[in-house]
Amino acid sequence: MSTTSDYRKGEDSIELTSVAQQLSEQAEDWGGGRDSQELLTLNLGPHHPATHGVLRLVVTLQGEVVREVKPIIGYVHTGIEKTAEDKAYWKVIPVVERMDYLSYYFNSMAYCGAVETLLEVDVPKRAQYLRVIHLELNRIASHLLWLGTGVLDIGAITPFFYCLRERDRILDLFEQSSGQRMHTRYFQVGGVMEDIPRGWEAKLREFLKVMPPAADQYGKLVSANEIVLQRLRNTCAVDAQTLLSLGVTGPLLRAAGTPWDLRKATPYSSYDDFDFKIPVGTVGDNYDRFAVRLAEIYESVKIIEQAIDGLPEGPHITTDRKVALPPRHELATSMEALIHHFKLVTEGFRVPPGEVYFPIESARGELGCFVRSDGSSKPARVHMRDPSFVNLQALEAMGEGAYLADLIAAVAMLDPILGGIDR
Repeated sequence: MSTTSDYRKGEDSIELTSVAQQLSEQAEDWGGGRDSQELLTLNLGPHHPATHGVLRLVVTLQGEVVREVKPIIGYVHTGIEKTAEDKAYWKVIPVVERMDYLSYYFNSMAYCGAVETLLEVDVPKRAQYLRVIHLELNRIASHLLWLGTGVLDIGAITPFFYCLRERDRILDLFEQSSGQRMHTRYFQVGGVMEDIPRGWEAKLREFLKVMPPAADQYGKLVSANEIVLQRLRNTCAVDAQTLLSLGVTGPLLRAAGTPWDLRKATPYSSYDDFDFKIPVGTVGDNYDRFAVRLAEIYESVKIIEQAIDGLPEGPHITTDRKVALPPRHELATSMEALIHHFKLVTEGFRVPPGEVYFPIESARGELGCFVRSDGSSKPARVHMRDPSFVNLQALEAMGEGAYLADLIAAVAMLDPILGGIDR
């Protein structure tokens, strides 16, 4: 009876171990082994569905392994900063809102905060709390769209529809308080456009009851899916020191274990009145980036609950008539109010000469606005530090040495908004 060793020794037989070794060496060359010199340059975009905007990535591959990533931007350049320099201060607000088109409240907050600093205008406490409520609602809405599209990029379809369901409730609140679902122009220099209408608080509290259980549902859908976990865990990790050297902030930095949040570090708009935690990760991989943003939804709900429970009485905008429009009911009875309204709308208000940088914590990290005034009614310079632009630098560190499929997941977890990158 013959044995395996007899077949190996026969003249017409073949050594199985040597075949396995040859196949392994070939697979290493095809798959991007260390000794392989064959490189492939691949264009992802500028219309790839996984780029979250008109982004082009020039990727150098060795097999399926990423060796180099070069982001190519500028496809949706709008010249918003230059446009702002040709408009009166109050007319700049709807312009800057359209940069990061998912974080319009944050854009207007950074700009209004810079102008208010130059004017030395005191924002009423009620207006500050109303700003915080809308900012945190906007943070949740932004994270919901990120979560839905992010897991959609790696094949999980169901959470996308659930996330849009809750996001639509937030947009309903925005429409009720400002008249618009997006790009609301609700924030004004000195406060907010209008006080919250009757019934808005009740609708907000209904949403606050629904959101935490919904977030629990999202977490279970993702954390119980072994395919999603394998796509996210221990992929594209970047340490905190590398991120800090690139200027990366926000959830990406906190996912690497650094608890840096401007709402805590340099509080603005009365954020120091509220009790909340800063979620941080441990590894800094794609899963930590997912987990940090999901945890931030719960913290935003806590902040909103505290703000609406302790909402102060008083005006919703500054009483400084040099900046704020007169109340609407005065226009029909007061010629002085009508003239004042006409001059502010047509000419705008003048800002003392000077320059200021006003940073806030947006949904994607530090969003700062630099404004320089020459004393006229138009800003001499407006420049935004958009976190998407800065954070995009980290994509090369995330993707280098990873598989191409992991790079797609990294782009999703990066959460870039090309409107803020190009602007």
